Amino acid sequence: MSALHQLSRRNENPGLPLAALVPVYLLALIFFSSPLPAQQTHSPSSLNSRLVNLEATAKETFRFNATLHNGRSRPGTYALQAALPDGWNAVFRVDGMQVTSMRVDSNKTQDISIEITSSSEAKPGNYPIPVTAKAESDTLTLKLEAVVKGSYALELTTPTGRLSDEITEGSRKPIHLTLRNTGTLPLDGLEMTGQPPAKWDATFEPSKIERIEPGKSIDIIANLHVPDKTVAGDYVTTFTAKNNSANASAVFRMTVTTSWFAGWVGMLVILIAIGIIYWLVRKYGRR
Repeated sequence: MSALHQLSRRNENPGLPLAALVPVYLLALIFFSSPLPAQQTHSPSSLNSRLVNLEATAKETFRFNATLHNGRSRPGTYALQAALPDGWNAVFRVDGMQVTSMRVDSNKTQDISIEITSSSEAKPGNYPIPVTAKAESDTLTLKLEAVVKGSYALELTTPTGRLSDEITEGSRKPIHLTLRNTGTLPLDGLEMTGQPPAKWDATFEPSKIERIEPGKSIDIIANLHVPDKTVAGDYVTTFTAKNNSANASAVFRMTVTTSWFAGWVGMLVILIAIGIIYWLVRKYGRR
């Protein structure tokens, strides 16, 4: 039975007129049909990252952008930790500041930057990095993975480690060098160059190296030529090995000495000069 029909039946009895009951009916209809106030809902707490797998060399930093959502009905202070291999390091940043823990309000989300650096000796491979955020009884876990694709590193020195020697002016001297691949990736197309003093000359045997495997080394001879009449003293030459991925330098100090022949000639010139002076004194000194 419709509401208007009921009102019409009520109107048959003596009492309130039908027109007076219409506003009451409309108010009741609005009251009972209005929706109840919405209740606030809480989504579960979570720790997520859009990218969970990054690849870089051992010298680069793995940077993950994560988000932590506190789905509890109260604020929480979350302690951040990462399980890392030996020699690795992790830094957590919130709004650019380095942190070890942070407070997140109820039903709020906070962005976190996770920076992971590997050991310089890390070999190529996949390394799982579990990250946890703990707040009282709430423990969140994020499984990250760092893929190390290796590193380029080069060292240039001598077999004995000594970077100094002597040379006679006007002569040529071989300098033995050792070029070592200290990285975890092969090095191809290496070229040797030198920066000797002005008018000096430096050549290499070999001057180009096709390939050096990780952990291996190669012997190189640098032939250094000193021009005639070079003033005695200490001079510096820089030897460099490089390609597009790595480079290494060695600063070699060379002490130049005069030759024995030049020394004897100089002594002879001095003796002759003394003899001439002595003869002139003897001859003209009596007059």
